[in-house]
Amino acid sequence: MTALELAAAIKEKKLGVAEAVSHYIERIENNGNRYNTFLALSKESALERAKEVQARIDAGSFAASAGEKLSPLAGVPIALKDNIFTKGIETTCASKMLGGYKPVFNATVAEKLESAGMIVIGKLNMDEFALGVSSEMGAFGAVRNPWDETRVSGGSSGGSAAAVAAGEAPITLGSDTGGSIRLPCSFCGVTGIKPTYGSVSRFGIAACASSLDQTGVMGQDIEDCAALLSIISGPCDKDSTCIIEKPFEFGVHSAAELPAKMKNVKIGLPANYFSGGIEEDVKAAVLAAAKEFEAAGATVEEFEMPLMDYVIPIYSIISSAEVSSNLAKYDGLKYGYRSPNAKTLSEVYRLSRSESFGFDVKRKIMFGSLVLSSEYYDTWYRKALQGRTLIKNAYKKLFGQFDMILSPVVPSTAYKLGEINSDPVKMLMSDIYTLSVNLAGLPAAALPCGFDKLGLPIGFQLIGDAFSEKKLIDAGRVYQSRTGFHKERPKDFSGLTL
Repeated sequence: MTALELAAAIKEKKLGVAEAVSHYIERIENNGNRYNTFLALSKESALERAKEVQARIDAGSFAASAGEKLSPLAGVPIALKDNIFTKGIETTCASKMLGGYKPVFNATVAEKLESAGMIVIGKLNMDEFALGVSSEMGAFGAVRNPWDETRVSGGSSGGSAAAVAAGEAPITLGSDTGGSIRLPCSFCGVTGIKPTYGSVSRFGIAACASSLDQTGVMGQDIEDCAALLSIISGPCDKDSTCIIEKPFEFGVHSAAELPAKMKNVKIGLPANYFSGGIEEDVKAAVLAAAKEFEAAGATVEEFEMPLMDYVIPIYSIISSAEVSSNLAKYDGLKYGYRSPNAKTLSEVYRLSRSESFGFDVKRKIMFGSLVLSSEYYDTWYRKALQGRTLIKNAYKKLFGQFDMILSPVVPSTAYKLGEINSDPVKMLMSDIYTLSVNLAGLPAAALPCGFDKLGLPIGFQLIGDAFSEKKLIDAGRVYQSRTGFHKERPKDFSGLTL
């Protein structure tokens, strides 16, 4: 079942909430966490919460808002990336620095899930502090891809995508700093949305790079993602960057309405994304998706994406600077791990951070401290900010020509575990098609569109102007009504019938 189908079955009393929660917990336990997706499983609290939710559903509670109908995902289990604070549930950001930490409050998105009657069943593995593209950089081991356990799941929200692909959760939350939702979706064959910056509260999300981070959703199809995004979006008085005035409303559609959705829609196809290092299978699958939109009535036109040579250096400088600043508070005194070997104040700082942070985090902090230094601030950091403005302006101009942009998510399918994690340049190249979206603060949806010759999933992304999520979701609805890639599952998908 999709998450919406599961919610409908609960509402119609064909299925109990506790039954649904138990099913997913049993699936995770039976798997023995073979994909290393979960870092914390909230079995007892989830089952207890299921009883409460069932009682309130039976009483007609959990309306989307006062006077409205039942929340569309009431009673549905959900798992969250481990950088989203959950009261009483261990939240580590996959780092030794926060090992054993249990927040005393919920993130705003977690509060909204609770208000909608959803049940958090656990926390999902990731790259440490969301710094990575493969979900291999966490302190608790790599996430393995359910399509091939010898391969990565993508990062940094790899646990969120792999859990959906493996049937361990019907729907999940992740975060996207430079492609961290879209890349795992492409590698694991699931659907996801990175919303516009400022549309979903970041309060209670452990900061990686504050001006780039955005919480988003992953599910089996675009309808599940739309339903969940409508729940977690909306204003938050605890986050001054959350500027949206009300939650997204995406409505429902009928099959008869879909054909008209792409009429007069103009889609841009960046020709320079399809040359160079892109794998042929990926190129063919994404171009086939473009043809599908043409068949649905859209106009697809090629163009040259500008400033591509500058995206990686601009992103690297800005993200490293913000990471360095955000992680400074983890010093062994106020927050986090304190080294038992420290004898002096200086050793507390030095040993606590060196013993608890992973190599990739240390590298990011050191580079960020360098670019923020008085010697290099103007030379590097200020110029990177100016370059970011150029990227924003370039997108603004493009959306005067196109309704949306269609592109690959990543140049390849999932690579082998350990294959590139020691090469920072190759790791950044994995995000070459996604970084500019975060620099510009734009929304993007990732959808599966095929498989390579090894049977590994391939995805594409639709990029829209700020707050154009409904356009992207409608386009996703059209595409998934015409194709079946989002319904494909890994071979080992046994024991899943509810």
